[in-house]
Amino acid sequence: MTNTWSQRVVERFGRSADRYDGAANLQQSMARQLAERCRRQSIPRGFWVDLGSGTGLLADDLERLHPGQTVLRVDGSDAMLRRHHPTARTCCLDLNQPLPNWSSAPVLLSSSFVLHWLTSPATFLQHWYERLAEGGWLVVAVPVAGSFQQWHQAAERAQLPCTALRFPEVDDLLNVVPRSAVRHQRLHCFSRRAQRPLELLRPMRTIGASSSTHPGLGPSQWRRLARAWPDAETPSLTWHVLSLMLQR
Repeated sequence: MTNTWSQRVVERFGRSADRYDGAANLQQSMARQLAERCRRQSIPRGFWVDLGSGTGLLADDLERLHPGQTVLRVDGSDAMLRRHHPTARTCCLDLNQPLPNWSSAPVLLSSSFVLHWLTSPATFLQHWYERLAEGGWLVVAVPVAGSFQQWHQAAERAQLPCTALRFPEVDDLLNVVPRSAVRHQRLHCFSRRAQRPLELLRPMRTIGASSSTHPGLGPSQWRRLARAWPDAETPSLTWHVLSLMLQR
């Protein structure tokens, strides 16, 4: 994954900022779940930061469930940050770089559907954990390996490359943080259905999440892929999403 590719990811999300919330149903669901878990853990007030905040789905839920608590919203896309409410605290930052030396160490770092877009998800997970204040919390949701098995199977059947983004392995993420730090760990499974296989991929294109490190397929190749979908009569696509809460 190159810096040029990372810039393309940010630009594609930026171009989709005005329609992101209308199509990001899975992201909205996970944001609500993470925010609820934070509320149940009674995380201390202080300096809270949402990394890869996008249009603010998770930060908004965190502030709604913790009245009076402000969340700094960090993202690489100015266009995404402009979608936040006028009084929100925002910061445009390349998350493929180390976090800034803030005057206070974060009590909470949250991030939803971001790690898999970074050059080395496990490396950045470890870095974020190490930047926490003592006793601070890191809360993440990230798609992981095992997702999109129908897409991978169709590509194999059609003898085509699978252009889906490669997701991190769960073990690779867990191996970089102390096991004693894990306060919550769950692998969620979400499935979507559509009338035609390629309609399953449309929401990703709509929200700007269709970037890939693989060369794109041509129209005839996409048609071959659709014909090879394993459950073509009732096509589905499955996500595996890891939610993780760590306390330093």
